[in-house]
Amino acid sequence: MDKLVQASVFAPWEDPHEAPLISFKGVTKRFGTFTAINNVNLDIYRREFFALLGPSGCGKTTLMRMLGGFATPTDGTITIDGQDMAYVPPNKRAVNMMFQSYALFPHLTVWDNIAFGLKRDKLPKDKIAARVEEMINLVQLDKFAKRKPHQISGGQRQRVALARSLAKAPKLLLLDEPLGALDKKLRQDTQFELMDIQEKTGTTFVIVTHDQEEAMTVASRIAVMDHGELVQVETPDRIYETPNSVYVADFIGDVNLIEGNATPRGDGKTELHWAEDQSPIIAECPHAPGTTARCTFAIRPEKVSIGKERPTDRTNSVRGKIHDIAYLGNISTFKVELSNGTMVKAQTANNRRIARRELTWEDDVWLSWTETAGIVLVR
Repeated sequence: MDKLVQASVFAPWEDPHEAPLISFKGVTKRFGTFTAINNVNLDIYRREFFALLGPSGCGKTTLMRMLGGFATPTDGTITIDGQDMAYVPPNKRAVNMMFQSYALFPHLTVWDNIAFGLKRDKLPKDKIAARVEEMINLVQLDKFAKRKPHQISGGQRQRVALARSLAKAPKLLLLDEPLGALDKKLRQDTQFELMDIQEKTGTTFVIVTHDQEEAMTVASRIAVMDHGELVQVETPDRIYETPNSVYVADFIGDVNLIEGNATPRGDGKTELHWAEDQSPIIAECPHAPGTTARCTFAIRPEKVSIGKERPTDRTNSVRGKIHDIAYLGNISTFKVELSNGTMVKAQTANNRRIARRELTWEDDVWLSWTETAGIVLVR
Protein backbone atom coordinates (compact mmCIF):
# COMPACT_ATOMS: atom_id res chain seq x y z
CA MET A 1 0.00 0.00 0.00
CA ASP A 2 2.82 2.39 0.92
CA LYS A 3 4.47 1.81 -2.47
CA LEU A 4 1.22 2.63 -4.28
CA VAL A 5 0.83 5.86 -2.32
CA GLN A 6 4.45 6.78 -2.97
CA ALA A 7 4.13 6.04 -6.69
CA SER A 8 1.17 8.43 -6.98
CA VAL A 9 3.21 11.41 -5.72
CA PHE A 10 4.42 13.67 -8.54
CA ALA A 11 8.10 14.31 -7.79
CA PRO A 12 10.27 13.61 -10.85
CA TRP A 13 13.04 15.82 -9.40
CA GLU A 14 13.60 13.11 -6.77
CA ASP A 15 14.04 10.37 -9.40
CA PRO A 16 17.70 10.10 -10.52
CA HIS A 17 16.58 8.31 -13.70
CA GLU A 18 14.22 11.10 -14.77
CA ALA A 19 15.67 13.44 -17.41
CA PRO A 20 14.74 17.12 -17.03
CA LEU A 21 12.88 18.91 -19.82
CA ILE A 22 14.75 22.17 -19.12
CA SER A 23 18.29 22.59 -17.81
CA PHE A 24 20.11 25.79 -16.89
CA LYS A 25 23.83 25.11 -16.49
CA GLY A 26 25.97 27.93 -15.11
CA VAL A 27 23.73 30.56 -16.74
CA THR A 28 24.81 34.17 -16.23
CA LYS A 29 23.36 37.29 -17.84
CA ARG A 30 25.12 40.64 -17.69
CA PHE A 31 23.96 44.02 -18.95
CA GLY A 32 27.19 45.99 -19.10
CA THR A 33 28.61 45.88 -15.58
CA PHE A 34 25.29 44.81 -14.03
CA THR A 35 24.78 41.09 -13.40
CA ALA A 36 21.07 40.28 -13.73
CA ILE A 37 21.48 36.48 -13.46
CA ASN A 38 24.42 34.96 -11.62
CA ASN A 39 25.52 31.36 -12.30
CA VAL A 40 22.08 29.71 -12.19
CA ASN A 41 21.86 25.92 -12.22
CA LEU A 42 18.31 24.59 -12.41
CA ASP A 43 16.39 21.59 -13.77
CA ILE A 44 12.66 21.68 -14.57
CA TYR A 45 10.80 18.48 -15.41
CA ARG A 46 7.98 17.46 -17.75
CA ARG A 47 4.45 18.19 -16.53
CA GLU A 48 5.74 20.51 -13.81
CA PHE A 49 3.98 23.73 -12.89
CA PHE A 50 7.13 25.61 -11.90
CA ALA A 51 7.16 29.08 -10.34
CA LEU A 52 9.91 31.69 -10.45
CA LEU A 53 9.17 33.85 -7.43
CA GLY A 54 10.80 37.00 -6.16
CA PRO A 55 10.53 40.79 -5.79
CA SER A 56 10.82 43.21 -8.68
CA GLY A 57 14.34 43.29 -10.10
CA CYS A 58 15.38 39.87 -8.77
CA GLY A 59 15.98 38.47 -12.29
CA LYS A 60 12.99 36.15 -12.70
CA THR A 61 11.72 37.78 -15.90
CA THR A 62 15.24 37.83 -17.38
CA LEU A 63 15.53 34.10 -16.69
CA MET A 64 12.19 33.51 -18.45
CA ARG A 65 13.15 35.68 -21.43
CA MET A 66 16.32 33.63 -21.93
CA LEU A 67 14.25 30.46 -21.80
CA GLY A 68 11.92 31.85 -24.44
CA GLY A 69 14.81 33.00 -26.66
CA PHE A 70 14.19 36.75 -26.24
CA ALA A 71 17.52 37.22 -24.46
CA THR A 72 20.87 35.43 -24.77
CA PRO A 73 22.95 34.19 -21.81
CA THR A 74 26.33 35.84 -21.35
CA ASP A 75 27.68 32.53 -20.02
CA GLY A 76 26.34 29.01 -19.57
CA THR A 77 23.88 26.86 -21.51
CA ILE A 78 20.12 26.35 -21.61
CA THR A 79 18.77 23.08 -23.00
CA ILE A 80 15.18 22.07 -23.75
CA ASP A 81 14.56 18.36 -24.18
CA GLY A 82 18.31 17.83 -24.48
CA GLN A 83 18.82 20.42 -27.24
CA ASP A 84 21.11 23.40 -26.67
CA MET A 85 19.05 26.57 -27.28
CA ALA A 86 22.06 28.82 -28.01
CA TYR A 87 21.29 29.22 -31.71
CA VAL A 88 17.58 28.41 -31.77
CA PRO A 89 15.41 31.51 -32.39
CA PRO A 90 12.17 32.01 -30.40
CA ASN A 91 9.89 30.97 -33.28
CA LYS A 92 11.74 27.66 -33.70
CA ARG A 93 11.45 26.61 -30.04
CA ALA A 94 8.64 24.32 -28.80
CA VAL A 95 7.83 27.12 -26.38
CA ASN A 96 4.97 29.60 -26.17
CA MET A 97 4.66 32.67 -24.00
CA MET A 98 1.60 34.23 -22.40
CA PHE A 99 2.02 37.86 -21.41
CA GLN A 100 0.38 39.79 -18.59
CA SER A 101 -1.38 42.05 -21.13
CA TYR A 102 -2.67 38.91 -22.99
CA ALA A 103 -1.86 40.68 -26.33
CA LEU A 104 -5.13 39.61 -27.98
CA PHE A 105 -6.02 40.98 -31.42
CA PRO A 106 -8.94 43.39 -30.78
CA HIS A 107 -10.39 43.04 -34.29
CA LEU A 108 -10.54 39.22 -34.19
CA THR A 109 -13.12 37.05 -32.48
CA VAL A 110 -12.26 34.65 -29.68
CA TRP A 111 -12.28 31.81 -32.23
CA ASP A 112 -9.96 33.64 -34.64
CA ASN A 113 -7.57 34.73 -31.86
CA ILE A 114 -7.11 31.09 -30.86
CA ALA A 115 -6.74 30.02 -34.52
CA PHE A 116 -4.19 32.71 -35.38
CA GLY A 117 -0.99 30.73 -34.77
CA LEU A 118 -2.39 27.61 -36.41
CA LYS A 119 -3.29 29.57 -39.56
CA ARG A 120 0.23 31.02 -39.72
CA ASP A 121 1.56 27.46 -39.63
CA LYS A 122 -0.69 26.73 -42.64
CA LEU A 123 -2.45 23.76 -41.04
CA PRO A 124 -5.40 22.27 -42.97
CA LYS A 125 -8.69 24.03 -42.22
CA ASP A 126 -10.32 20.96 -40.71
CA LYS A 127 -7.42 20.46 -38.31
CA ILE A 128 -7.47 24.12 -37.33
CA ALA A 129 -11.22 23.98 -36.64
CA ALA A 130 -10.90 20.80 -34.59
CA ARG A 131 -8.01 22.17 -32.51
CA VAL A 132 -9.73 25.51 -31.88
CA GLU A 133 -12.92 23.77 -30.75
CA GLU A 134 -10.84 21.57 -28.44
CA MET A 135 -9.17 24.63 -26.90
CA ILE A 136 -12.45 26.56 -26.57
CA ASN A 137 -14.00 23.62 -24.73
CA LEU A 138 -10.90 23.27 -22.54
CA VAL A 139 -11.19 26.86 -21.28
CA GLN A 140 -15.03 26.72 -21.24
CA LEU A 141 -15.63 29.58 -23.67
CA ASP A 142 -17.85 27.82 -26.22
CA LYS A 143 -20.62 30.43 -25.70
CA PHE A 144 -18.24 33.30 -26.43
CA ALA A 145 -16.48 32.07 -29.58
CA LYS A 146 -18.04 34.76 -31.81
CA ARG A 147 -17.30 37.66 -29.47
CA LYS A 148 -14.37 40.04 -29.64
CA PRO A 149 -12.01 40.73 -26.72
CA HIS A 150 -13.75 43.95 -25.64
CA GLN A 151 -17.04 42.05 -25.36
CA ILE A 152 -15.82 39.62 -22.69
CA SER A 153 -14.52 39.97 -19.12
CA GLY A 154 -10.90 40.18 -17.98
CA GLY A 155 -10.99 36.60 -16.72
CA GLN A 156 -12.38 35.39 -20.04
CA ARG A 157 -9.70 37.29 -21.98
CA GLN A 158 -7.11 35.58 -19.81
CA ARG A 159 -8.55 32.20 -20.80
CA VAL A 160 -8.54 33.15 -24.49
CA ALA A 161 -4.85 34.04 -24.24
CA LEU A 162 -4.19 30.73 -22.50
CA ALA A 163 -6.09 28.77 -25.16
CA ARG A 164 -4.19 30.55 -27.94
CA SER A 165 -0.88 29.77 -26.21
CA LEU A 166 -1.77 26.07 -25.87
CA ALA A 167 -3.28 25.65 -29.34
CA LYS A 168 0.06 24.73 -30.95
CA ALA A 169 0.71 22.11 -28.24
CA PRO A 170 4.03 23.53 -27.02
CA LYS A 171 6.27 21.42 -24.79
CA LEU A 172 6.61 24.45 -22.55
CA LEU A 173 4.35 27.40 -21.74
CA LEU A 174 5.83 30.51 -20.14
CA LEU A 175 3.45 32.70 -18.15
CA ASP A 176 4.63 36.20 -17.25
CA GLU A 177 2.52 37.51 -14.34
CA PRO A 178 -0.58 36.13 -16.14
CA LEU A 179 -3.09 36.99 -13.41
CA GLY A 180 -1.77 40.42 -12.44
CA ALA A 181 -4.60 42.31 -14.18
CA LEU A 182 -7.38 40.39 -12.40
CA ASP A 183 -9.07 41.35 -9.13
CA LYS A 184 -8.29 39.21 -6.08
CA LYS A 185 -11.41 37.00 -6.14
CA LEU A 186 -11.14 36.32 -9.88
CA ARG A 187 -7.39 35.74 -9.55
CA GLN A 188 -7.97 33.07 -6.90
CA ASP A 189 -10.61 31.34 -9.03
CA THR A 190 -8.40 31.49 -12.12
CA GLN A 191 -5.44 29.94 -10.26
CA PHE A 192 -7.40 26.72 -9.83
CA GLU A 193 -8.53 26.86 -13.48
CA LEU A 194 -4.88 27.16 -14.55
CA MET A 195 -3.95 24.14 -12.45
CA ASP A 196 -6.80 22.11 -13.93
CA ILE A 197 -5.89 23.04 -17.52
CA GLN A 198 -2.19 22.32 -16.94
CA GLU A 199 -3.04 18.89 -15.54
CA LYS A 200 -5.38 18.07 -18.44
CA THR A 201 -2.93 19.11 -21.17
CA GLY A 202 0.23 17.77 -19.50
CA THR A 203 2.12 20.84 -20.72
CA THR A 204 5.02 22.07 -18.61
CA PHE A 205 4.17 25.52 -17.21
CA VAL A 206 6.74 28.01 -15.94
CA ILE A 207 5.17 31.03 -14.27
CA VAL A 208 6.86 34.26 -13.21
CA THR A 209 5.19 35.97 -10.26
CA HIS A 210 5.89 38.21 -7.29
CA ASP A 211 2.72 36.95 -5.56
CA GLN A 212 3.73 34.42 -2.89
CA GLU A 213 0.17 33.13 -2.44
CA GLU A 214 -0.19 32.55 -6.18
CA ALA A 215 3.08 30.60 -6.36
CA MET A 216 2.15 28.53 -3.29
CA THR A 217 -1.24 27.70 -4.82
CA VAL A 218 -0.33 26.66 -8.35
CA ALA A 219 3.26 25.41 -8.31
CA SER A 220 4.66 21.91 -7.92
CA ARG A 221 7.97 23.60 -7.05
CA ILE A 222 9.06 27.17 -6.41
CA ALA A 223 12.39 28.87 -7.10
CA VAL A 224 12.78 31.84 -4.75
CA MET A 225 15.10 34.40 -6.33
CA ASP A 226 17.05 37.37 -5.02
CA HIS A 227 19.54 39.58 -6.88
CA GLY A 228 19.85 37.19 -9.81
CA GLU A 229 20.45 34.07 -7.73
CA LEU A 230 18.35 31.07 -6.72
CA VAL A 231 18.03 31.23 -2.94
CA GLN A 232 15.93 28.06 -2.53
CA VAL A 233 14.21 25.63 -4.91
CA GLU A 234 11.67 23.38 -3.23
CA THR A 235 8.03 22.32 -3.04
CA PRO A 236 5.65 24.94 -1.56
CA ASP A 237 5.22 23.08 1.74
CA ARG A 238 8.99 22.79 2.28
CA ILE A 239 9.57 26.41 1.29
CA TYR A 240 7.01 27.42 3.92
CA GLU A 241 7.85 24.95 6.68
CA THR A 242 11.63 24.65 6.28
CA PRO A 243 13.02 27.81 4.66
CA ASN A 244 16.79 27.71 4.26
CA SER A 245 17.36 31.37 5.11
CA VAL A 246 15.85 34.39 6.84
CA TYR A 247 15.22 35.91 3.40
CA VAL A 248 12.99 33.01 2.30
CA ALA A 249 11.21 32.79 5.67
CA ASP A 250 10.45 36.51 5.58
CA PHE A 251 9.47 36.61 1.90
CA ILE A 252 7.02 33.69 2.02
CA GLY A 253 3.98 34.35 4.19
CA ASP A 254 3.89 35.93 7.65
CA VAL A 255 6.60 35.06 10.18
CA ASN A 256 8.03 36.02 13.56
CA LEU A 257 11.80 36.51 13.52
CA ILE A 258 13.79 36.62 16.76
CA GLU A 259 17.58 37.07 16.76
CA GLY A 260 19.84 35.57 19.38
CA ASN A 261 22.91 33.49 20.14
CA ALA A 262 22.33 29.84 19.26
CA THR A 263 24.09 27.00 21.05
CA PRO A 264 23.71 23.38 19.84
CA ARG A 265 22.53 20.92 22.51
CA GLY A 266 23.78 17.77 20.75
CA ASP A 267 20.33 16.20 20.40
CA GLY A 268 19.33 17.89 17.14
CA LYS A 269 17.90 20.86 19.03
CA THR A 270 19.37 24.30 19.57
CA GLU A 271 19.07 26.80 22.44
CA LEU A 272 18.60 30.39 21.30
CA HIS A 273 19.50 32.92 24.00
CA TRP A 274 17.69 36.08 22.90
CA ALA A 275 16.86 38.23 25.96
CA GLU A 276 18.26 38.52 29.48
CA ASP A 277 14.87 38.25 31.18
CA GLN A 278 13.62 35.36 29.01
CA SER A 279 14.26 31.62 28.96
CA PRO A 280 16.13 30.36 25.87
CA ILE A 281 14.05 29.20 22.92
CA ILE A 282 14.43 25.48 22.18
CA ALA A 283 14.04 24.64 18.49
CA GLU A 284 15.35 22.56 15.62
CA CYS A 285 18.24 23.84 13.53
CA PRO A 286 18.89 21.78 10.36
CA HIS A 287 22.34 23.34 9.86
CA ALA A 288 23.33 23.92 13.47
CA PRO A 289 26.65 25.71 13.95
CA GLY A 290 29.33 23.78 15.83
CA THR A 291 29.72 26.55 18.39
CA THR A 292 27.64 29.45 19.64
CA ALA A 293 26.72 31.71 16.74
CA ARG A 294 24.37 34.56 15.92
CA CYS A 295 21.18 33.05 14.44
CA THR A 296 17.51 33.81 13.89
CA PHE A 297 14.49 31.88 15.17
CA ALA A 298 11.58 31.83 12.72
CA ILE A 299 8.06 30.74 13.60
CA ARG A 300 4.77 31.22 11.75
CA PRO A 301 2.02 33.05 13.70
CA GLU A 302 -0.46 30.18 13.28
CA LYS A 303 1.94 27.90 15.17
CA VAL A 304 1.97 30.20 18.22
CA SER A 305 -0.73 29.46 20.81
CA ILE A 306 -2.20 32.32 22.85
CA GLY A 307 -4.10 32.17 26.13
CA LYS A 308 -4.53 33.77 29.55
CA GLU A 309 -3.05 30.84 31.43
CA ARG A 310 0.55 29.66 31.25
CA PRO A 311 0.65 26.26 29.53
CA THR A 312 2.26 23.45 31.50
CA ASP A 313 3.00 21.18 28.54
CA ARG A 314 5.14 23.57 26.44
CA THR A 315 8.90 24.12 26.70
CA ASN A 316 8.67 27.48 24.98
CA SER A 317 6.43 30.09 26.58
CA VAL A 318 6.61 33.88 26.96
CA ARG A 319 4.38 36.45 28.61
CA GLY A 320 3.20 39.71 27.10
CA LYS A 321 0.38 42.16 26.57
CA ILE A 322 -1.93 42.32 23.53
CA HIS A 323 -0.86 45.41 21.60
CA ASP A 324 -3.09 45.06 18.55
CA ILE A 325 -5.67 42.74 16.96
CA ALA A 326 -6.37 42.27 13.26
CA TYR A 327 -9.72 40.61 12.51
CA LEU A 328 -9.54 38.94 9.09
CA GLY A 329 -12.80 37.03 9.08
CA ASN A 330 -11.63 33.43 9.19
CA ILE A 331 -8.66 34.24 11.46
CA SER A 332 -7.54 36.86 13.95
CA THR A 333 -3.95 38.00 14.34
CA PHE A 334 -2.82 39.11 17.80
CA LYS A 335 0.24 41.34 18.06
CA VAL A 336 1.72 40.81 21.53
CA GLU A 337 4.40 42.99 23.13
CA LEU A 338 6.80 41.15 25.45
CA SER A 339 8.46 42.70 28.49
CA ASN A 340 11.63 43.57 26.53
CA GLY A 341 9.65 45.28 23.74
CA THR A 342 9.78 42.39 21.26
CA MET A 343 6.58 42.03 19.21
CA VAL A 344 5.33 38.48 18.50
CA LYS A 345 2.29 37.62 16.37
CA ALA A 346 -0.09 34.74 17.05
CA GLN A 347 -3.03 33.66 14.91
CA THR A 348 -6.22 31.88 15.91
CA ALA A 349 -9.07 30.48 13.83
CA ASN A 350 -12.34 32.31 14.38
CA ASN A 351 -14.48 29.26 15.07
CA ARG A 352 -16.60 31.30 17.48
CA ARG A 353 -18.50 34.53 16.82
CA ILE A 354 -16.49 37.69 17.49
CA ALA A 355 -18.81 38.79 20.34
CA ARG A 356 -17.70 35.70 22.29
CA ARG A 357 -13.98 36.32 21.85
CA GLU A 358 -12.12 35.84 25.13
CA LEU A 359 -9.07 38.00 24.39
CA THR A 360 -8.99 41.72 23.72
CA TRP A 361 -6.64 44.73 23.69
CA GLU A 362 -4.30 45.22 26.70
CA ASP A 363 -4.95 41.70 28.05
CA ASP A 364 -2.00 39.95 29.68
CA VAL A 365 -1.45 36.69 27.80
CA TRP A 366 0.93 33.76 27.42
CA LEU A 367 2.34 32.75 24.04
CA SER A 368 3.66 29.22 23.60
CA TRP A 369 4.83 26.79 20.95
CA THR A 370 6.35 23.33 20.64
CA GLU A 371 10.04 22.63 20.05
CA THR A 372 9.30 21.59 16.45
CA ALA A 373 6.99 24.49 15.56
CA GLY A 374 9.75 26.88 14.53
CA ILE A 375 13.22 26.70 13.06
CA VAL A 376 16.60 28.30 13.85
CA LEU A 377 18.23 29.74 10.73
CA VAL A 378 21.97 30.27 10.46
CA ARG A 379 21.77 32.75 7.57
